[in-house]
Amino acid sequence: MNTLKFQSQSVAKPYFIFALMLFTGQILFGLVMGLQYVVGDFLGDAIPFNVARMVHTNLLIVWLLFGFMGAAYYLVPEEAETELYSPKLAIALFWIFAAAGTLTILGYLLVPYSTLAHMTGNDILPTMGREFLEQPTITKIGIVVVCLGFLFNLGMTILKGRKTVINLVLITGLIGLAVFFLFSFYNPANIALDKLFWWFVVHLWVEGVWELIMGAILAFILIKVTGVDREVIEKWLYVIIAMALITGILGTGHHFYWLSTPEYWQWIGSIFSALEPLPFFAMVLYAFNMVNRRRREHPNKAATLWALGTAVMAFLGAGVWGFLHTLAPVNFYTHGTQITAAHGHMAFYGAYVMIVLTIISYAMPKLRGIGESSSPKAQVVEMWGFWLMTIAMVFITLFLTGAGILQVWLQRMPESAEALGFMATQDKLAIFYWLREAAGVVFMIGLLTYLANFLVDRKKVAVTSGMPDTSGLQTDT
Repeated sequence: MNTLKFQSQSVAKPYFIFALMLFTGQILFGLVMGLQYVVGDFLGDAIPFNVARMVHTNLLIVWLLFGFMGAAYYLVPEEAETELYSPKLAIALFWIFAAAGTLTILGYLLVPYSTLAHMTGNDILPTMGREFLEQPTITKIGIVVVCLGFLFNLGMTILKGRKTVINLVLITGLIGLAVFFLFSFYNPANIALDKLFWWFVVHLWVEGVWELIMGAILAFILIKVTGVDREVIEKWLYVIIAMALITGILGTGHHFYWLSTPEYWQWIGSIFSALEPLPFFAMVLYAFNMVNRRRREHPNKAATLWALGTAVMAFLGAGVWGFLHTLAPVNFYTHGTQITAAHGHMAFYGAYVMIVLTIISYAMPKLRGIGESSSPKAQVVEMWGFWLMTIAMVFITLFLTGAGILQVWLQRMPESAEALGFMATQDKLAIFYWLREAAGVVFMIGLLTYLANFLVDRKKVAVTSGMPDTSGLQTDT
């Protein structure tokens, strides 16, 4: 009962499985961090806060990259209507990347960071010590090698097959991801200059080229689950990515407010950052419009729910919560507070976590050989996971927003000696941190519920796994 169009699409499966494993680890370390906010010595000797935070954020980045790579290996052959150029290369790169990522996380946990830097050649080419880019230099080099092999594999597949807008937008976003990561190797001594180029990785990833990747995956899913004409969806995709690139690239200027750059960047950054919600709002209209115009009732209801949820939560997290503190006069007070954390949590979940879970939801039944969708019972379990995680993330965001508002009021608004210091302010925020931790526990329950849906159909998988391969005889709508 294998319903894959092309057998080489199966290389996506280990990428998706490992991504979900890392996602679970990320949330576990998030819960550890959340508890350390209010119980300062919790696991303090075994997992200091700075290590827990480093592991939490690095796992986020790495598992999303695994998810993007799995998504590309699944959809590019289907869009190009040809087998992947080299499935063996894809599997080899998986093991290289998985080994490098695992060893790096173990290094964070088992070796003092300064010792890790010395062991991995940071003295020769200094790249470590920056937020989100803490990876050892040798790991960064490995990431570049994996990216080059990955892009070569996809590029050769696209060149020999059908050219579609979805594939071209996806490969453009992936090339941008690889190119902007190269700025992580530039580590100038001047801290303002360092931060300037640091944002070339961090901002231009999450508010630039990653949006192209998200848009391409969402377009692919909507074509499959709605049956709407490709031409209609592609026109929407063009509009969305154009707005995303224009506002995202120029919106980088809202970070330059703090870097002694010319004053005009305050205006450019503020104006174009204020426009960044527009492509996300367009994505909401796009997703719901396509589902309302659907020409088929796809059996995978869970994947449709994830697709619609991605559009809505990305608009709220990246759009609305981003706009709340992006204008320079507002950011003067809110920069680096829990309001930033609130925006970051919902934006990452809505825009990137959910789009990876969307493609996994759609592709996994086919990759497991059980048809276009999992059983109705498994889909109910999956949708419970969707709602528990999504509602929990909404509350995490609201609690962090409340903490951020109080933090600004106590620590930054008073213009006299009445302003509290950082630690005194943190004590006042404890109730919000406890509530955030409780919501985090619910999120973990939601994640475990989501993972449980794969166990519901395990007998069905065992039965179908022994059937002959008929992938070359079946097609998708």
